[in-house]
Amino acid sequence: MDFPLLQDIVILLGFSVVVVFVLQKIRLPSILGFLITGVIIGPYGLSLIENPEQVEVLSEIGVILLMFVIGMELTVNQLASIKRTVLYGGFLQVGLTITVAAVVYYFLGFPWNECVFIGFLFSLSSTAIVLKILQDRNEISAPHGRTALGLLIFQDIIVVPMMLFTPILAGGAVDMGREILLLLLKSGLVILLTYIGARYIVPRAMYVIAKTGSKELFLLSTITLCFAVAFLTASAGLSLAFGAFLAGLIISESEYSFQATSTILPFRELFISFFFISIGMLLQLDFFVKNMGLILMLVLVVFFVKGTIVALVTAILKYPLRTVVLTGLALFQIGEFSFILSRIGLESGLLTRTMNQYFLSVSVLSMLITPFVIIFSDKLSNFILNSPLQKPWKMIIKNPKMEDRSTLKDLDNHLLIVGYGINGRNLARAARFAKIPYVILELNAQIVRQERMNGEPIYYGDAVHEHILERVKLKKARVVVVAISDPQATKIIVANIRHLSPSVYLLVRTRYIKETENLLALGADEVIPEEFETSVEIFSRVLSNYLVPVDDLENLVDRIRADNYKMFQSQKRVSRTLTTPKIPDFKITCVRVMADAGEVAGKTINEIDVRKKFGVNVLAINRKDEMINSITPDQKILKNDLVFISGDQEHIDHFFKAVN
Repeated sequence: MDFPLLQDIVILLGFSVVVVFVLQKIRLPSILGFLITGVIIGPYGLSLIENPEQVEVLSEIGVILLMFVIGMELTVNQLASIKRTVLYGGFLQVGLTITVAAVVYYFLGFPWNECVFIGFLFSLSSTAIVLKILQDRNEISAPHGRTALGLLIFQDIIVVPMMLFTPILAGGAVDMGREILLLLLKSGLVILLTYIGARYIVPRAMYVIAKTGSKELFLLSTITLCFAVAFLTASAGLSLAFGAFLAGLIISESEYSFQATSTILPFRELFISFFFISIGMLLQLDFFVKNMGLILMLVLVVFFVKGTIVALVTAILKYPLRTVVLTGLALFQIGEFSFILSRIGLESGLLTRTMNQYFLSVSVLSMLITPFVIIFSDKLSNFILNSPLQKPWKMIIKNPKMEDRSTLKDLDNHLLIVGYGINGRNLARAARFAKIPYVILELNAQIVRQERMNGEPIYYGDAVHEHILERVKLKKARVVVVAISDPQATKIIVANIRHLSPSVYLLVRTRYIKETENLLALGADEVIPEEFETSVEIFSRVLSNYLVPVDDLENLVDRIRADNYKMFQSQKRVSRTLTTPKIPDFKITCVRVMADAGEVAGKTINEIDVRKKFGVNVLAINRKDEMINSITPDQKILKNDLVFISGDQEHIDHFFKAVN
């Protein structure tokens, strides 16, 4: 028997396994492997999959599933809590990119509707690639990582209105007002149905399904909802992808969202792989080779123009130059949602087949080089920071004024805190309580303005610049604590601090233990990795609960920290010098006496004969907030007493039942 579809799936997945495995060995994202796989096995590569209809089906399924997962992750509550970077920055970035691309395209002689659509395509960046790389580099929580995430969230939202508006752009002489009104009516109807489904229908249906306890039925129902809503929106003249997004949003808002998300997320990589493989399959290699020069030139134009626009928007948001450069380098490429738009534009006549191939070639190539650009972004940013190119940015970035600079003149033997996150904030409170003079450096302009109004000695500045450190009297400081989330910036700051002041005590907070040795080599006196300090706190409390002697516990903790947490990194048995005495086979606990009378309440220790009858020792009694530590045989146990007893768990349970 012949199974062409099964054969295509085996080829598709088999090649992707090999390519992704090779890329993982050289530490490149798997998404690149999917794109390369599509190029290799597609009808324009080795022609292992020759049926264009199957390519379209795979691509459409990939789009639906990808949008469904995005909808699952973006709840209405998250959308309602969008902050300044997302709304203001995202609107500026998308708007400026559309304007610049449309103007350039218009001067090349194309009609205005095609120009605007081209602007749509070039305004979007790759959420999947950028966030995956930033996550792998532990830079999601860094300033440039947070900025990139905010802009990408806005792009993921705005792509839906773009998809709805694209058919109107293709209308030409059609009554634009009528089309917009019809679009609003359709959108309103779909949103109304979505609201009704999310509020009334889906929760009840999911409740009935969840009551069965069948994981298979729950999974099938979730997937069915995805395709059903996608089909509904497509029937109404809207896009399949928009319907899939709404389906994900419906489930994310239900009380079963956690279970639905945990059920669907394991398939997320498969969804993304089908989509990107199908995109790679659409690329015509012969077209790419014949027009390589023009395509490479267009990629360079996109790199510089879009990267500059993103950087400009980041600068307008008052971020420092390093964050500006890194964000621009991260979001220069054309994203996956542009492929969705290009397909709609192709069907609507806004793109010709030739223009679409140019677009596909430029997009895929920009995605392919993104990992390399981000990998070398630190070196590129350092080059720009030390070049004359930084001067124009100083005219754009106007730092908040450093009011009360006179307070800096009196600083001596003070504490310098770099970063005002959770750790920096708590450290400042402790310093204020202990009356230790301190000063704070922070990159978030809003936080600086707000905290200065609250009386904090906080200043806007990037500690990667030595002159900033000199302004806050680093050479007179006694202790410096670096508590920021950007691992690359942390290394630069540590090196700069040690260069300016060889004697200051430098303590660095980091997220991962693997960064410890590098920071110590750069000059840090002590590095506190959150990853293992949490483990230290957990095992300290566990061992103290098992009554391990305090001095042995403190010795164990000190040895682990002094050895740079190697005990946690090694699979070998811990050295005997770190072992503790045998854990006692008894427990200390507190029991409240609830009974008015009985075997215990109202009687003395001697009358009860606690040791013989219950097998426990009474250590102390708390009565009306007074602690009775000296327990004699004549001591009575009364109702509402808190009795501290020791013994094994079985005897403690026996005593507990007697007093309740």
